[in-house]
Amino acid sequence: MKVTEHLKKAKKPLFSLEILPPLKGKGIQSIYDGIDPLIEFGPSFINVTYHREEFVYKKREKGYLEKIAIKKRPGTVGICAAIVNKYKIDAVPHIICGGFTKEETENALIDLNFLGIDNVLALRGDPIKTEPGFVAEELGHSYAGQLVNQIVGLNKGDYMDEDLQNATPTDFCIGVAGYPEKHFEAPNLKTDMKFLKQKIELGAEYIVTQLFYDNNKFKDFVNLCRAEGITVPIIPGLKPISTKKQILSLPKFFHIDLPDDLVDAVEKCKDNDEVKQVGIEWAIQQSKDLIDFGVPCIHYYTMGKSVATREVVKAVFG
Repeated sequence: MKVTEHLKKAKKPLFSLEILPPLKGKGIQSIYDGIDPLIEFGPSFINVTYHREEFVYKKREKGYLEKIAIKKRPGTVGICAAIVNKYKIDAVPHIICGGFTKEETENALIDLNFLGIDNVLALRGDPIKTEPGFVAEELGHSYAGQLVNQIVGLNKGDYMDEDLQNATPTDFCIGVAGYPEKHFEAPNLKTDMKFLKQKIELGAEYIVTQLFYDNNKFKDFVNLCRAEGITVPIIPGLKPISTKKQILSLPKFFHIDLPDDLVDAVEKCKDNDEVKQVGIEWAIQQSKDLIDFGVPCIHYYTMGKSVATREVVKAVFG
């Protein structure tokens, strides 16, 4: 079932999860271990992230360095198939621009279509750590909007091979990302909103936001979207804070602000066990307030660690 269909049929707010593929060499049981504790509460769909290749330099004879591409977390398509097969829950694979040509994107979408997976989240993706900024693959997409446009084309039966006749169209429901505190590369929120609206106009059907810890920023974001004529469902993304280090790392990596009250509470904690409890309580209150605000669904970034998320979901949806 499509994400938008889940949202339309729901008589109360839903919740969904986001997980990471395991590192190369690890088994799929680690995925199940992260999902199993949450199944009893009925997640409506599960997002599976995609991690593009990274590069390492290995020393060779005579001091030469060889640049080698590696994939640390392969398996998104296979994991989606496994989730659907094991749990009978809809899986939402992330499809990214980085590292893919348009033809490779089309082939991945064909595979997903054959598997009966009818949801995708279209993202530009992050830059490679060794590059100063995002660099598109040759013959690939530079922006998420271009990726949305290609998926919409496939939904109309428009494949890259122009000689194909009467090609079977796909039927993907397309989600995109939104940033309540703006994308870090955007000069301001107005510009960021312009690009978000373009993605919706191209055919995206719902928005999932970057994680945040200040609900007022999410509410302002929603109100701004509505004022700009964006009417699609907007799903907030939450992640319970769990360690003291995260009050420094989360703003750095996700370009977000943490509320003073949350930072003060974390700094007073004696250890990470206390921090985890603070994070759980904060996420519970965030979730309840967002439901009162009228969100259709809450998306939890579990990243394979479900202990804290389970406590939040149990308190809010149990």
